[in-house]
Parts: sequence; C-alpha cells; structure tokens
Amino acid sequence: MRALVRDVLSKTMPDAAPEAAASSQAFAANSSPAKSSSQSSMAVTRDESAKLVITEDDVRGLERGAVLRIAENARLTPLAADIVNDRGIDISRRVSRSGLKKIRTVAVGADHGGFPMKEELKSFLTELGHRVHDFGTNSESAVDYPDFAHAVARAVADGSAEVGIVIDGAGVGSAMTANKVPGVRAAACYSVEVARNSREHNGANVLTLGSKTISNDQMREIVRAWLSTDLTEERHRKRVGKIEAIERQYKR
Repeated sequence: MRALVRDVLSKTMPDAAPEAAASSQAFAANSSPAKSSSQSSMAVTRDESAKLVITEDDVRGLERGAVLRIAENARLTPLAADIVNDRGIDISRRVSRSGLKKIRTVAVGADHGGFPMKEELKSFLTELGHRVHDFGTNSESAVDYPDFAHAVARAVADGSAEVGIVIDGAGVGSAMTANKVPGVRAAACYSVEVARNSREHNGANVLTLGSKTISNDQMREIVRAWLSTDLTEERHRKRVGKIEAIERQYKR
C-alpha cells in the first residue's frame, strides 16, 4: 500500500525543492492521484470541490473513468488516492478564474466586539493587495452592529465597493442587517468550506464573521477562500437569478 502511494506521488507532485518533495512523500495524506489536472473538458461525474480533504467515502462508488471535481488545493487521503489510481478516475481541479490576483475594493466594518479582528483583517487585505474602505467602528466602545453592517452593505449595493466584510460577535446579526439592503447577498461563514460555497453557489457579495466564534488565523483562511472564489457556473447563476427575482417582488 505505502509503495503504491509513493508511486502515485512520484507521478503527480509538481517540481519542488528536494526537501519539499521528501516531505510530501512522507505525508501520504497530502497526496494527489496520478490523473489529476487543473482543467478538464470532460463532464464532471461528482463534485466535491467544497472539501479540502478527499476521503475514500468521497470516491467510493465512482466507476472507472469517472471525473471527480475537487478544489484547487484539496488533498486526497492515501486510501482515496489508491481508489482513484486503481479505477483510472480523472481529477478535475477547480481553479478560480480571477481569485486573489484580482484587486478589489473591500468595504469593512465591525461593532465593538469585532473591532480588534477588523484591524487584523485590514492588515491582511492590504497584504493581499486589496483596497480597504473602513466604515468603523474605531474602538472597543460599545456601539450597535446594524449601523456598521448597513454602511458596508450600502457601499456594496451602490458600487463604491465590490465586496464587503463585516465582523460582530457571531456574524448573524450583521448578515441579517446587510441582507435588508437590495442587491446584497450576505453570508455568515464559519469555515472555509462554507465561505467557498457562499461565493461559488450563492454569489455572496458580503461576508460576515463572528469574532467570538473564530480565531484570527481562521479569519484569514476564511477570507482568503472567500475572495478567491467566484460565481462562475451557469447553473448557480440561474439560481442566484431566482434570489434576485424574489427580491424584486418585494421592492416598493
């Protein structure tokens, strides 16, 4: 089994420094199957692109020659890699069409509970090359989260910012507030998987986070994933169009 995984790794790992290659071979859980590719013109049999780790359960039941779609940075467990290799399953890696390389203007806001994390967020966004428009608050003195969620949502709705990020204690209240603004689709996200899904499937343009539910490191991972994912597939665009149609029904 271990020899087979090493053989799979030797065929799939990209060129890297000897130390990195040795490390990748030592940790089989980070392996990729032999027929992995970043783009696939074939029809996708199964889509597991919301996951970062693909297990045997995710590939079990796939027939020989099937096409499995996974995230760009997803990794297969050793047993999953064995199944993929044995059955000749093709791997299609989802690659963002714009992602982090596209410079965005990001509106940010937070209440007093989210203020410290907002300051960390601003530094992180600047490191990524994004422009930041800070709507406050500017201290840990008590304030009301709807004021700042509303300001960020309006900036997104009127086009002065492409996307927005709001932080309060749990992220829920800010999402509720932001979603009252026509044209805004705010999603409270607590994991990388949910962040990707909110963008790729639901076209979220405002991200809300809970400073009491995630760490600063988790915040960075979630924000990176959210900003690097886009709504690209027609089936998802059609469903988002239905969300917009429902919104129009209730406009006065």
